[in-house]
Amino acid sequence: MEEISNRGEFLGKSSLRSAASFKSTLSGSGRSTPRNSPTFRRLNSGRTPRREGRTSIGGALWLRSNRVLLWLLLITLWAYLGFFVQSRWAHSDKKEEFSGFGGRSIDMDSDAEQGERRDLIATDNSLSAMNETFRNEEWNDKSVNVALAKKEDNSVPSDPKTSSKKRSKRSARSSRGKSRGRRKTTSKVENNDVEEQEPEIPNTNSTYGFLVGPFDSIEDRILEWSPEKRSGTCNRKGDFARLVWSRRFILIFHELSMTGAPLSMMELATELLSCGATVSAVVLSKKGGLMPELSRRRIKVLEDKADSSFKTAMKADLVIAGSAVCASWIEQYIEHFPAGASQVAWWIMENRREYFDRSKDVLNRVKLLVFLSESQSKQWQKWCEEESIKLRYHPELVPLSVNDELAFVAGIPSTLNTPSFSTEKMIEKRQLLRDSVRKEMGLTENDMLVMSLSSINPGKGQLLLLESAISVIEEPRPLRDDKKMKKLNIREGLSTLARRRRIRKMLPLLKDDDVPLKGASKNSLKRKQVLSNNQVTMEQSLKVLIGSVGSKSNKADYVKGLLSFLEQHPNSSKSVLWTPATTRIASLYSAADVYVINAQGLGETFGRVTIEAMAFGLPVLGTDAGGTQEIVENNVTGLVHPVGRQGNEVLARNLRFLLKNRLARKQMGMEGRKKVQSMYLKQHMYKKFVEVIVRCMRSK
Repeated sequence: MEEISNRGEFLGKSSLRSAASFKSTLSGSGRSTPRNSPTFRRLNSGRTPRREGRTSIGGALWLRSNRVLLWLLLITLWAYLGFFVQSRWAHSDKKEEFSGFGGRSIDMDSDAEQGERRDLIATDNSLSAMNETFRNEEWNDKSVNVALAKKEDNSVPSDPKTSSKKRSKRSARSSRGKSRGRRKTTSKVENNDVEEQEPEIPNTNSTYGFLVGPFDSIEDRILEWSPEKRSGTCNRKGDFARLVWSRRFILIFHELSMTGAPLSMMELATELLSCGATVSAVVLSKKGGLMPELSRRRIKVLEDKADSSFKTAMKADLVIAGSAVCASWIEQYIEHFPAGASQVAWWIMENRREYFDRSKDVLNRVKLLVFLSESQSKQWQKWCEEESIKLRYHPELVPLSVNDELAFVAGIPSTLNTPSFSTEKMIEKRQLLRDSVRKEMGLTENDMLVMSLSSINPGKGQLLLLESAISVIEEPRPLRDDKKMKKLNIREGLSTLARRRRIRKMLPLLKDDDVPLKGASKNSLKRKQVLSNNQVTMEQSLKVLIGSVGSKSNKADYVKGLLSFLEQHPNSSKSVLWTPATTRIASLYSAADVYVINAQGLGETFGRVTIEAMAFGLPVLGTDAGGTQEIVENNVTGLVHPVGRQGNEVLARNLRFLLKNRLARKQMGMEGRKKVQSMYLKQHMYKKFVEVIVRCMRSK
């Protein structure tokens, strides 16, 4: 304390001393102030802030004088940022990050996963139970529970009464929750979900049969490849890619079932995205199991089906509607935006009068109609003439195609082939896949598997197919003389006349009812179906595989009718297999021997499954109507039969013929595969689409 006080007194005296000498210092003549004096330090320290002030003022003056240069710099940076964001929006796969939809993707995925779980038709437990039942050959005493509808959980209830009570409670709670929720605006499009719902199919049905598949894990293990590994398949050098690059498209799905129209629209959206286009999807009814697949392929689905989708469509270069059911959305869109009619291409994939009636008021308002087959186009134009509807332009034809994934597995050259996955390698893997799947199904080499994959309803004719197949299975088999059934070789060096003579030797060995078509010449038939090294082979046993169990397009009453029919034939129904609805069908085509497309009425509109089966080398038995008669060449790529019940006898005869002629099946399959490669691959379909897009954009 004493030191501090002494220092204070010293500083006080020194300051007084310096103050007293301040006057004499300023008035001194030519004598400078000493550097160590306090006065010198104060004077020099006062100059530094003055210099800094001048520097800051100078910088501000420089900025003012170069204001134009500063603005040019800011404009350049802003323009670069704008182009960068626009480029990312146009060509990035993650557009949700820019549009603000990123937070909703999790909810969409969760809803999709729940929908997928609802679509499960059986569990591992039920499958193992059915397998055990099949192996123990207790079909006459026990029944197999085949689930034919969506399920709320993953287990088959042991007590139907208890499970029905639980389901009723859950439905009551869900209905109360919906009534408490926010009320939405009603419109024709908004009510589509309720109008198109099919009556609920019972969770379990007791019948004789065997549920097989899906075989996703077997496919992944043997092929060492899965659709998840696919990267873009666009041909960047093609006309389609150059035309759609950086353009905006709106695709209208009428539903998300695993049937031809939604699958074709999904693949079109995938190709557009792969070629650099911006794609948004409007889904009128979310029934079906394709929502997870849309999410995996990064196809953006608009939540709103009304005003928001109309505004988005107004900004698009082209709107493509994929079903006649889209008529309600198209009509409302044109009412909101009349000029938008000139940018709508309507890809109609149905061929029944009821679909024409619900869409006839809008047919002449859209820019262009697109059909799948010549027969469908003629039928719709005939209906338009009857109703005095004049179309704006002549319709275009865009047939469907075999997608790259199936062509790849079938061993047909595609954009997915690589040196390690060549066509030869994939053919070998397909044979391994066939052996594994057939073993899983419990089939042997002596079994001929006849397959029919479609929604189960009267228009697809599954009941007529079962009636024909059961008649073949139950008919008595006459014993044949092994000496007469000896091997007959036809050497390659023989002339055409010599081949015909050898073939004629085979004809007496076959009965009259072995001829596939009524009125067909035996010699003309054999010339088509027998080539070098052909032979009559031993008869096989018939197995029938029917899908798609659990599809949202199935008709409940019709399914029950199938089950009732099978219960009347307990022994023969052992040969009937069922498979669930799935997008992984390469394993099923690989395992099958014959494909049946038994569409009734006007026939199949086109028959996407028909060309897929032909790509895998399967002969096709189809009705002589609709698009099937344009695809299947009778006695060359398959055999045809009339529609209706009168066609049952012919269909049974055709089945019987293919049972007895394995190499005839092989030859027909080879011819069908060649036809697919020349007419029905992806590049053929998108070449047609180029013409559609050009016509729609030519004079908008």
